[in-house]
Amino acid sequence: MASLSSKVKQYCANNGVASVDFLKDVLLQDDMVGNVSNPYIKEWNISGLAQPTDEQLNAVDSAADLEERQNAVRATRKNAYGDLGSQLDMQYHDSIDGTTTWKDHVASVKTANPIPTE
Repeated sequence: MASLSSKVKQYCANNGVASVDFLKDVLLQDDMVGNVSNPYIKEWNISGLAQPTDEQLNAVDSAADLEERQNAVRATRKNAYGDLGSQLDMQYHDSIDGTTTWKDHVASVKTANPIPTE
């Protein structure tokens, strides 16, 4: 199940709103009840788009969940690639030595961390 913020972003994207500022446009709150998370929309400040109902948010849960999982893989890949300086050094040495160290590294990271499609 996707987080409330992801569902709100997906709902907005589906309705033509490209980005959501969670400090101005939409304020979320979570009043823990008996150690159980209970997030909700506290304020909705997006003019021209009605605040979504629970049913509308549930309808975008699958797409929002997929986006969250894809973003997690992208973050894992970013860490696995290493810093830009190391990558440039690999590319430099590949060009000098006639090797494919950088391409092999990138392919290895991508193979080990496939982006989910469903």
